[in-house]
Amino acid sequence: MDEGTYRVLPGRDDETWRFLDRTTFETVAVPVEGHDPPVEALQPGYLVEAGLDWGSEEPTVRSLSVVRSTLYTFVDDADPIFEVAESLWEETRAAGEGMNATQTHNTDNEVNGVCYVFADAGQPSVFDEFRDGARPLEPLVDRINDEADAEVEPRELFALRPVGGEFTVVTITLKKDGRFAETLRETYERERPDEPLV
Repeated sequence: MDEGTYRVLPGRDDETWRFLDRTTFETVAVPVEGHDPPVEALQPGYLVEAGLDWGSEEPTVRSLSVVRSTLYTFVDDADPIFEVAESLWEETRAAGEGMNATQTHNTDNEVNGVCYVFADAGQPSVFDEFRDGARPLEPLVDRINDEADAEVEPRELFALRPVGGEFTVVTITLKKDGRFAETLRETYERERPDEPLV
């Protein structure tokens, strides 16, 4: 049995997850059903420790524990793009750069997250590579965790591809369930999922 730490990502369909190995950054397709541990109750973004049994064609999860209940949300054809991200992209494009980042602030001017923009004109797109795990989001998440003053806690990550797909936005909120995360969920009509494992 292979034991490791994985980031849970959306699968190609509703019947699979992608487990991104945090050590090798390789992805494994894992069926949602057919395991003793409650694999079907996972959510995209969860960091888990899992034991995978390769005794059949598809891996079977023999052990599972949630290390951190971070949530990832992927929004294609996102409209509107919030002002900070739109302004950051205009600055990035004007400078001829391929990516850029800035902190985000609440109405009291307190830092509540970080926003990244990436030029996105290739095939496969940056957005698709983030969603599939071909381009790991781990360095962005690790950076904000390393720089945060507070003890590392679950966060929320939103990957947005605007209509037209000219660029991709990745926003990480410092606080899961916080006002910034809720505002993004309301803007893009993404309901907060049930989380029986946390």
